[in-house]
Amino acid sequence: MIKAVFFDIDGTLVPFKSHSVPESTRRAIHEIRVKGVKVFICTGRPIQFIDNLEGVEYDGMVTVTGALCIDAEGHIISCKYIPRNNVESLLEYLKPQMNPTPFMAVAKDKMYANNLDREDVLDIVNFLNVPNLNYLPLEEALNDDILQLIGFFREDEEVFLKKNVLKDCNPMRWHELFADVVAGNVSKSAGIDAMIDHYGIDLSETMAFGDGGNDILMLDHVAIGIAMGNAGDNVKEHADYITDDADKDGILHALQHFGLLE
Repeated sequence: MIKAVFFDIDGTLVPFKSHSVPESTRRAIHEIRVKGVKVFICTGRPIQFIDNLEGVEYDGMVTVTGALCIDAEGHIISCKYIPRNNVESLLEYLKPQMNPTPFMAVAKDKMYANNLDREDVLDIVNFLNVPNLNYLPLEEALNDDILQLIGFFREDEEVFLKKNVLKDCNPMRWHELFADVVAGNVSKSAGIDAMIDHYGIDLSETMAFGDGGNDILMLDHVAIGIAMGNAGDNVKEHADYITDDADKDGILHALQHFGLLE
């Protein structure tokens, strides 16, 4: 019996074209919660970037790829930071660059960044419909506890960064132009474990929906992993079930398929 369902945001709850949750998804989530199933958001986004869930009911959030887990009232259930020496190494790596690789650094209530005015970065920010925020200089991130780095680097640079700069971190890529970077012991699946432990739910009673590369571990981890129809083939290979696209009632159809809804 499924007692907890975890939903990614981008490309899962929120289609990339409309940037809003379909009405069928909002209704379906309401109905399974009425039946006693707990609903959790499970996203790579920091809390500062989550402004697109209007009308969606939930019991908690696994945010920044599992680094920060909170309940519906915002109380912290689990929190894991990037080692400070890795942040120091990153700043040393960027310092001599003429056109530094753009990075965002995510803290609980602040954002730090460099070089965000690059055209390719602006294209991604617009693609994700990220809210306009005030960013402090990236160098000031050393004075804060950092949950996540968002690096606008390609896969060839990722290999070097992982080996030489961000040695205690894991880059989690779901777009060819950038990756979410978290501490080595952080993942969506680890965040799920923290959440179900807090609520007394067994892993065998869990289901998750996702579409991106950073959802693969999550889909492998839960009892039933569901890939959206718009997911990449590499994600679908790890799913127990493939539903329709996010903007074609995919979540509703999967919940009906598994008997959570009629």
